[in-house]
Amino acid sequence: MNVNFGTPRAPQDNIPKYKDAGKKLGRTALLVLLAAAVVIVGSASFTIINEGYIGVKYQFGKIVDDSLSAGLNFKIPFIQTIRQVDIREQMYQMDANAYTKDTQTVEGIQTKLNYVYDRGELSNIIRNIGINNVESKLLIPQMQSIVKNEIGQYKAEDLVQNRTVVQESIEEKLRESLAQSGIIVVSFAIENLDFEDGFEEAIRAKVVAEQEALKMQNKTKEKEELARQTVIEAQAEAESQKIRADAEAYAIEAIQKQLQQSPEYIELQRVQKWDGKYPQVMGNSVNPFVALNGQTAE
Repeated sequence: MNVNFGTPRAPQDNIPKYKDAGKKLGRTALLVLLAAAVVIVGSASFTIINEGYIGVKYQFGKIVDDSLSAGLNFKIPFIQTIRQVDIREQMYQMDANAYTKDTQTVEGIQTKLNYVYDRGELSNIIRNIGINNVESKLLIPQMQSIVKNEIGQYKAEDLVQNRTVVQESIEEKLRESLAQSGIIVVSFAIENLDFEDGFEEAIRAKVVAEQEALKMQNKTKEKEELARQTVIEAQAEAESQKIRADAEAYAIEAIQKQLQQSPEYIELQRVQKWDGKYPQVMGNSVNPFVALNGQTAE
């Protein structure tokens, strides 16, 4: 029995197939690389700027645009970069020490400054100072200098009583000084003034003494007012009595004049005051108004 397995193929017959498979694999890898490159370049071409921030575009380290608004912004990949700058209201707190005009130590002066960047000066701030250096190079030196100078204009006791005035003065001077560097002061506040213990005890004692004195003054004024009201009432009563006396004197004078002019006025007064009853007995004399026979005497 003869079995024919056919003529065996030479190895060279499979080479074209391997070459085609390799080309396909190479093209696929190239397409994948191209797609990845497109994705990378595309993602590197845009930057999202958040609300409350402004975009500053750099090209080889140089600012070419400092007014990019919130949203999606284009840049040239690997050539340009965009940095976000917070333009919302900023707040900086600082503690400082100072001396008053009468050499009292003010410890732990707690201050707070609210500010924003001047948009027109933002490029200069970035170039000349640096956003990250604003506090160390601008705020701290200016605040320390102005706070110490202003507090040094007042005696310790006056400083306590005029705290609001001092605060407003510091705020105004900070506004003028920082505006030259592109910083707009929104508000300034002195949140706490801490003096030496001995001075604070003296201040408290003085306040207590002033309050007691004020109470005494109020009591004195109250007594003075009560006395004044008493005098007013007495004067009013005296005036009232005088008016009554004058009225009675006037009435008496009028009656006297009437009597002088008409003697019958007495009889008229007697008749007006008579109640219509005859007296039964009038001493030992005969009543001129009564007759024994029941008739009136003439």
